[in-house]
Amino acid sequence: QNHVRNRLDLEKGEESEEENPRMQALSKKTKKSHIPKEDEENDNVFVKLLKTSGLILKTGESQNQLAVDQIVFQKKLFQTLRKHSSYPKIIEEFVSGLESYIEDQDNFRNCLLSCERLQDEEASMGTSYSKSLIKLLLGIDILQPAIIKTLFEKLPEFLFIKMNSDGINMPRLIISQLKWLDKVVDGKDLTTKIMQLISIAPEYLQHDFVTSLPEILGDSQHADVGKELSDLLMENTSLTVPILDVLSSLKLDLNLLSKVRQLVMSKLSSVRLDDLPVIIKFILHSVTPTDALEVISQLREQLDLQHCILPSRFQASQSKMKSKGRASSSGNQDSSSRDCVTLLFDVIKSAVRYEKIISEAWIKAIESINSASEHKIFDLAMLLIIYSTNTQTKKCIERVLRNKIRSGFIEEQLLQSTFFIHYLVLKDMCPSILSLAQSLFHSFDQNIISFGSLLYKYSFKFFDTYCQQEVVGALVTHVCSGNEAEVDTALDALLELVVLNPSAMKLNAVFVKGILDYLDNMSPQQIRKLFYILSTLAFSKQVETSSHIQDDMHLVIRKQLSSTIFKYKLIGIIGAVTMVGMMAADRSRSTNLTQGRTDLSNEQCTQVTTLLQLVHSCSQQSPQASALYYDEFANLIQGRKLALKALESVGQTIFNDFQDSFVVDFCVVPEGDFPFPVKALYGLEEYSTPDGIAVNLLPLLFCQEYAKDGGRMTSQESGQKLVSPLCLTPHFRLLRLCVERQHNGNLEEIDGLLDCPVFLTDLEPGERLKSMSAKEREFMCSLIFLTLNWFREVVNAFCQQISPEMKGKVFTRLKHIVELQKILEKYLAVTSDYVPPPANFDLETLDLTPHTSTASLAKIRKKGNTGGRKRKADDSKTLSPDTLSKEDNSECDPTPSDRSQLSKEFAGKEEKTAVSLQNYHAFFRELDIEVFSILHCNFVTKFILDTEMHTEVSDGLGSQNLIFWVKNLSWSGILRKCILGPHLKRYRWSKNKGNRDIGFSHLRQKSSQEIAHCVVQLLTPICNHLENIHNYFQCLASENHDVVDGPGMKVQEYYIMSSCYQRILQIFHGLFAWSGFSRPENYNLLYSALGVLSGRLKPGERDQALEELLSQSFHYLQNFHQSIPNFQCALYLIRFLMVILEKSRVPAPKKERIASLARQFLCRVWPSGEKEKNVSNDQLHAMLCIYLEHTDSVLKAIEEIAGVGVPELISSPKDASSSTFPTLTRHTFVIFFRVMMAELEKTVKGLQAGTAADSQKVFFFLNLSCGDYFILCGLFNVFDSRPVLHACLKYGRLFVEAFLKQCMPLLDFSFRKHREDVLSLLETFQLNTRLLHHLCGHSKIHQDMRLTKHVPLLKKTLELLVCRVKAMLILNNCREAFWLGNLKNRDLQGEEIISQNSQESTADESEDDTSSQVSKSKAREDGEEDQASAGEKEQDSDESYDDSE
Repeated sequence: QNHVRNRLDLEKGEESEEENPRMQALSKKTKKSHIPKEDEENDNVFVKLLKTSGLILKTGESQNQLAVDQIVFQKKLFQTLRKHSSYPKIIEEFVSGLESYIEDQDNFRNCLLSCERLQDEEASMGTSYSKSLIKLLLGIDILQPAIIKTLFEKLPEFLFIKMNSDGINMPRLIISQLKWLDKVVDGKDLTTKIMQLISIAPEYLQHDFVTSLPEILGDSQHADVGKELSDLLMENTSLTVPILDVLSSLKLDLNLLSKVRQLVMSKLSSVRLDDLPVIIKFILHSVTPTDALEVISQLREQLDLQHCILPSRFQASQSKMKSKGRASSSGNQDSSSRDCVTLLFDVIKSAVRYEKIISEAWIKAIESINSASEHKIFDLAMLLIIYSTNTQTKKCIERVLRNKIRSGFIEEQLLQSTFFIHYLVLKDMCPSILSLAQSLFHSFDQNIISFGSLLYKYSFKFFDTYCQQEVVGALVTHVCSGNEAEVDTALDALLELVVLNPSAMKLNAVFVKGILDYLDNMSPQQIRKLFYILSTLAFSKQVETSSHIQDDMHLVIRKQLSSTIFKYKLIGIIGAVTMVGMMAADRSRSTNLTQGRTDLSNEQCTQVTTLLQLVHSCSQQSPQASALYYDEFANLIQGRKLALKALESVGQTIFNDFQDSFVVDFCVVPEGDFPFPVKALYGLEEYSTPDGIAVNLLPLLFCQEYAKDGGRMTSQESGQKLVSPLCLTPHFRLLRLCVERQHNGNLEEIDGLLDCPVFLTDLEPGERLKSMSAKEREFMCSLIFLTLNWFREVVNAFCQQISPEMKGKVFTRLKHIVELQKILEKYLAVTSDYVPPPANFDLETLDLTPHTSTASLAKIRKKGNTGGRKRKADDSKTLSPDTLSKEDNSECDPTPSDRSQLSKEFAGKEEKTAVSLQNYHAFFRELDIEVFSILHCNFVTKFILDTEMHTEVSDGLGSQNLIFWVKNLSWSGILRKCILGPHLKRYRWSKNKGNRDIGFSHLRQKSSQEIAHCVVQLLTPICNHLENIHNYFQCLASENHDVVDGPGMKVQEYYIMSSCYQRILQIFHGLFAWSGFSRPENYNLLYSALGVLSGRLKPGERDQALEELLSQSFHYLQNFHQSIPNFQCALYLIRFLMVILEKSRVPAPKKERIASLARQFLCRVWPSGEKEKNVSNDQLHAMLCIYLEHTDSVLKAIEEIAGVGVPELISSPKDASSSTFPTLTRHTFVIFFRVMMAELEKTVKGLQAGTAADSQKVFFFLNLSCGDYFILCGLFNVFDSRPVLHACLKYGRLFVEAFLKQCMPLLDFSFRKHREDVLSLLETFQLNTRLLHHLCGHSKIHQDMRLTKHVPLLKKTLELLVCRVKAMLILNNCREAFWLGNLKNRDLQGEEIISQNSQESTADESEDDTSSQVSKSKAREDGEEDQASAGEKEQDSDESYDDSE
């Protein structure tokens, strides 16, 4: 565009050079009219004829005078010459006179400049401006060729004279005479002359001559000059810009334009930035609908605008990109580069706005990219540009972006770089970008919502103040929307903006403050974020003091704390503690928000203490409110965000309150009317002195229960404050964190609580369980829950102590936890409708109070599991390999509810009492991530490596403890934070709002990086346990001669070890699938994790390349496939290997190995009964998809399953399976069928032929596809269940559509050369469509709505196929081969369906008697297709197609 402007300026300059002297002459005439002008006295023919015609030649600086109108002059001169007695010789004399006359440079200049007009303006019949003498003569046809010849002979004299003394450029002036002639007599000769002139002219004139060509030549010469210019373009690259500019203005052959475009695009990477806008304009101008996609694809591959930014700017720190420093850092050269880039994008914007084919092709080109590494900054910038400039494509752009984000192809780094480099271009599109972000926010996919928040974030960072205000307003709107996903992500974005630019956020604080009116619908975590944002804006010293925000926050918090409604009181507690954290922030650890602040003053310390006392006093009447206050305060201390000075003022109070409330003397046995005898249990030391202490648990619980029921108080006066056992663990956690912070991690001050006993009663139920009343059982369950939570919190507190004595006591507490869990399961199994005491006290947990008992729900799941799975089998969709949802809750437990025949010997009474504590996880205290360092201990070494396998030797903590730890780690440490957090696809999966995060409040205080680092530190012991478990199953298989359910197997141990195996694989998969490993700051962590795995094979090697680490890790992991105990473990192992594969740059060998392993798992005989029950449809579906996606030949794999496995299944007994594929049974056939149909359709859809060799290859695959498809379609005669028929109808239509789009063009191309092959292919495909037609008839006769809704679209597709085949035959002059007939309606068995219209169908569907001059096969094929067309007449009107199952 810049160049176009320059060219226009140049043309104006040329006209001014031609006309300015005339203007000067006119001015001279006006000022010096008294000066006489000398006429030309020469009496040659040239001068006489001009004078006769009305033009007087002047000498010197005077202009030639035109006495008559220009048209009259031309007409007179033409008639004079034409009627002259010596015509046509007179023309030679006239031109000879002209040549003699212009030998004088002044005369020549006058002839090139405009003439002076002597008549009045009103008398002028022509134009209002005067032409030069040469231009007037060029307008006379009989003179034009000679005049042009004279000019081109004269012009070389001036080529190397840039400017005359009078400032006139003679070559430009001469060429300007040839522009805009009414008629060119000999265009071909003129073209030749001017091209010869261009070849010898200096470069600065070549540019002008080339750009003048469209104004000189007629349309008839465009083709010739286009060819000449294309040749010149190859010889002289310096003329690229003017030549392309001219070619854009000429009417040229499309082939020539394509040739020039290819030449230009081959040199695109080496052109100057200044020339790029013109070049891109030509490329886009030359695009046609047929080649648009190809051209745009090549353009985006070769055009990388990163090189347009100076290295100094590109490598600059992002911190320098804020506000003022962005534009001035690179000087004038950088400014010029940015201007060129802006012009380039202007050209592109214009093209995509007005040319629909360009915008559509650009979208398709970007959409076709299937790798994150292939996506460029330019791609994302183009999507945003098209979105903002073309309103009709907005929905399409949103769809493309959503798919890219879901697939992980567009990452945060790409978006950040796009804004970093092209913010000047994007800032003009700010409203459109915010509109796009708002649209993405309404998605159910968390990844898409997060991408929308990034758009807001970078718009705020790189754009101006107005846009920043719009961003904050939009985010506040999302926060107030009430949609959980929107609220979470919008608050996270606001929090990032506060950290990123607090001063800018301070200007928009009034918007954020308005969210306080919408607290009712927000979760506790959202409330914490909001108060943290407001506290940062109110108390951060980096911005001015915001007293109005502080006042509003104090008012809201005091109002909520004083409320009688429990929910509002909890909001006040969360807000108050969050505000305290900012008011009394630890200034010893300087951050962006506290930098420059002084230490906590006495006044501030007093304010903090007063606020905490207010919270404590307002919450002490409610145990749940007090517990929440303790937990919130503890989280604040754990994050090391509170200054020690503030902690000292409340630390002693916390200590005294805990001691007074929960600790009693060991020697003083509580007295009271308790339902069970009180005993001090689980003490770790023998107390021989009265100094011992104990935790007063049972009496407190008894008092609470009686207070609830309105009973009398025991050992407490009615006026005394009620101490609730619910506050025991939260209060202890606050106490130990306070002590830990004050004493740098040393807990000796409270170490007595580690080994002290607890006042309980005998917990083992024994025979008395049946005689207990429901209330007594519930009391015992509550007592055990409280004891378990006490021990869990004690383990949290002392797990990091260095003392060996303390470590030993912690191990003992772990054993107590496992023992108590076993006892608790027995009580829960017989206690219906029981609600445990809450252990987590935020709003979500209190709302979670179950309306029916969790135990009852577990039983319902047991009973309905099979039926539910069967129903889901019909409706299940293809699962992503990374999907982790219900599988995590259906894994093997030590006493699983879905046990197969393998565990019958272990069933007995325990089978009836089995309860999964996983259903109660929300009622247990959370384990800190640091606790899992216990995995470094030995659990099952001797138990596993003992070759006899008849002993139960266990050194370490035992397999029961191992399963406890790996379960908790897999659920809390990784899956929740590193995998399920970013990968849970939809927020509506849980009916109870917020349930997914219950019991993970401590974990939420840590970042994903911190958690991943903790788990990487545990990889070595986890690998040890994995190898031990692997050895266990290897020994088990060798002892039982590869029979898993052998007579000597211990079922309980088998399930425990299977569950451990699965959980460990789940941990591995969760860690390595973490998206954070793709960020540069986490590369070292990834290397460390891979180093642990590779070090198991080659210990001691260091500084290995990433690819080597990946290969060794892959090899290490695949060695475990032989010991996999169940199908779900196999699926996790495959998924883990796929994660390693994704990180590799050489994926081919690993991909083949994954396919091989997946096939082995599909062909393995799993433990008895499992192939029917425990291999869920979802898992089998996922495994089969992985196999077909990674195998070298999808078609051959499908052919093997359909041609080998299915016939084996058909010939086998009813309950048997295929011998080749034991996982293929009559129950799972629908899964195999659906996956094979989907993969077959995907394969055909991806077939593309570029060269002749490719065509042969594609044709071969097409034959295989049609053959496989025929085999699959034939199977529904045997397996005619509704899910199978539904899959056949759905994917049948998709297969035919793919055949139409991808394969019919290939058949058109190949028909003449491979006639017989095409006919054979069509014959096979005809049989497929025949079966589909039978299926349509079956669906209608049975009136199955789920099937018939697919029939109209399928028949429409079959009709399109008929028309397409007919068109192909006509194209190849074989119209006579097309045979049309009516196809009778038949059912699946081929029997005719009798209907009202059956008598009207007179045509026979058989093709045996039909032949054609081309081929019998072709006639059959076309007959079949037209039969489908005939059947179309009876289709129902229009049932909307629903692609879902």
